[in-house]
Amino acid sequence: MKSVLIIGLGRFGRHMARKFIEDGNSVLAVEKSQERADNAVGFINDIQIADATDENYIRSLGVSDFDLCVVAIGDNFQSSLEITVLLKDFGAKRILARASREVHRKLLLRNGADDVVYAEREMAERLAVRYGCDNIFEYFEIGDKTAIVEISVPESWVGKSILQKSVRNKYNINIVAVKRNGEICSNPSPEHIFNADETLVVLSSEKDIERLFR
Repeated sequence: MKSVLIIGLGRFGRHMARKFIEDGNSVLAVEKSQERADNAVGFINDIQIADATDENYIRSLGVSDFDLCVVAIGDNFQSSLEITVLLKDFGAKRILARASREVHRKLLLRNGADDVVYAEREMAERLAVRYGCDNIFEYFEIGDKTAIVEISVPESWVGKSILQKSVRNKYNINIVAVKRNGEICSNPSPEHIFNADETLVVLSSEKDIERLFR
């Protein structure tokens, strides 16, 4: 279990807090707006109403005790930047901040953030990939050039084995799992025969996936 500090309970902050809690982690949420805090009391037990740009308040939190500090503010970049700096100054182990513009991302990284997420942009890109190709069913980016993608079996692969198609060497694609009739087989053997009614969960780059279905 990890201890997580989430500052800001807009939609992004609430969804992140809910997921952390569902996964068994401990969450302390900080929100300046009473209304936003009230919207989250149903699933977050520990919420403090406070201004996180207040240096004395951040000092009182003991931020170095948290495994992760999340700056989830999306509507006030100045506050987001100030809070990030304060968290860093008071010894936060890891800081994840939210940004809406590239210049904001750069400034946050230069001033203490370890990671920066584009909430709306990343979701938009993920959906564009997913719905822009009939052969892609799900898409999770895990780096600048790599993603875990659920795809249909290419027509030319049906009836052939992973070994016969030399998937990794020829296509630069790693098959993580095979899904069929609701069942998931992880790490399929090289002798696995591809079927038209199954989907593949693969680790690859977007370019290699696109090239596969051209």
